[in-house]
Amino acid sequence: MDSPTPAGARISIIGAGPGGLTCARILQRHGIAVTVYDRDPQPNSRNQGGSLDLHPEDGQLALREAGLLAEFFALARLEGQEMRRMDPAGHVLAHHRPDEGETGTPEIDRGQLRDLLLRSLAAGTVQWGRALTSVSGPADGPRTLTFTDGTAVEADLVIGADGAFSRVRSAVSPATPRYTGVSFLEARFDAMERAHPELSRLVGKGSAHIADGERGLFAQRNSGGHMRVYLMRRVPADWIAANGLRPEDTGGIRAHLLREYAAWSPRLLRMITDNDGAYVDRPLFALPVPHTWEHSPGVTLLGDAAHLMPPLGVGVNLAMLDACELALALACSPTIGHAVRRYEQSMLPRSAETARALDGGAEHLLSVPGPDEIAGFDPARA
Repeated sequence: MDSPTPAGARISIIGAGPGGLTCARILQRHGIAVTVYDRDPQPNSRNQGGSLDLHPEDGQLALREAGLLAEFFALARLEGQEMRRMDPAGHVLAHHRPDEGETGTPEIDRGQLRDLLLRSLAAGTVQWGRALTSVSGPADGPRTLTFTDGTAVEADLVIGADGAFSRVRSAVSPATPRYTGVSFLEARFDAMERAHPELSRLVGKGSAHIADGERGLFAQRNSGGHMRVYLMRRVPADWIAANGLRPEDTGGIRAHLLREYAAWSPRLLRMITDNDGAYVDRPLFALPVPHTWEHSPGVTLLGDAAHLMPPLGVGVNLAMLDACELALALACSPTIGHAVRRYEQSMLPRSAETARALDGGAEHLLSVPGPDEIAGFDPARA
């Protein structure tokens, strides 16, 4: 089959996260029709997670191409760029205070970013409650998308923006994510100024990172007076069940954590004991490095579906840059196949280089910073 022109193609994006929605928005700005399918039943059917920092060279660049940069800065928290590095005794080792008007890594809640992108799309672009089962069909297309509700659609281009455990990925690659050996446990705090004033002062307006070599803690302010704390530990992926606990056993998990963090300052332990609601287990997975695949003109990947890495501040930025480059390639290429090849020739080497740099980075989250790291403390790199 001859590869169709982007303007006449049936383009399907799987996943309505920041990457998939950014790609859809830029395509629509260039007059290219697209449909986004997402497994969530409704846009706000689940909490979208914590805060993201978008960088000028990737996340912000993509929003500029999407025509949404001004709206982003109207929502972003410049004060969220404050960052503290502390030791387990609660002493501040390094403290970055953003300059007036600094815009290198402004913070925005993931849900706010998603809503901003959703509002920018033509009505009906996203089809909710459409969980993908499989991608089938010949390599040169068209491809058939089959959903769990029994429906199927044909597409000339399938863009997998469906995250770590992508269903689209298997159409181009046999790779599967592997557990890194480090797990996050998320704790939520609400009404910080009223209910948790001491923790509010301890963390400040941005974030705080503490580690002792075996375990760590990352506290991050969100909008609306909320905060999320991520307890970072080197444990088996099934550590909760292995210790005779259940995910809903908040008291049992808390007692277990207090034993692990017993040597830490009582002030810091309040970020383990005073959370509002249950903990959320988030084991960290990563794709093999490098992750590449043979070009297929009718299927490609972006974001975590293409290059899942440890959460070190680059994931959403790379996803949005991928989305931007793919959409622009489609906007200025004669065929779908030409655009996909052009995009992958740029994205795959870039993501491989970044993945190599971050390989094993989950372990770095637990390491004690050396004097040189403290002296050159840079929140953009941290």
